[in-house]
Amino acid sequence: MNTNFVVMAYSIYLPITIALTIYVANVLFSNGRIFMIDIFKGRESIADATNHLFKVGFYLLNIGFAFIIMNVAYEIVATRELLEILAYKIGWFSIYLGIMLFLNLYLFFRGKRKSKEAQLA
Repeated sequence: MNTNFVVMAYSIYLPITIALTIYVANVLFSNGRIFMIDIFKGRESIADATNHLFKVGFYLLNIGFAFIIMNVAYEIVATRELLEILAYKIGWFSIYLGIMLFLNLYLFFRGKRKSKEAQLA
């Protein structure tokens, strides 16, 4: 196995997956603040604290998953193979991030619904 290609794959893969994770987390949680404030009935300090904890958990889960799937167990002998492996790994990681995004949105909407139900009861 050509270790130069493997090191190159890791040095491309890691910054892209970490940047994607940071971007999605910032978009999700800057917009999720509104849901948190609604869920916690206008108490901004508890909403911000909870939102921040969600963000840290999001980082840990997604960056941890990126590291787990980082392993390149294939023989990389050409630039084409390097690009195909990167496309495959980053593509699957992007799909995973999308699923995590929708899971977080589901949790926000569920929290909002539970908050409304508690308010009506």
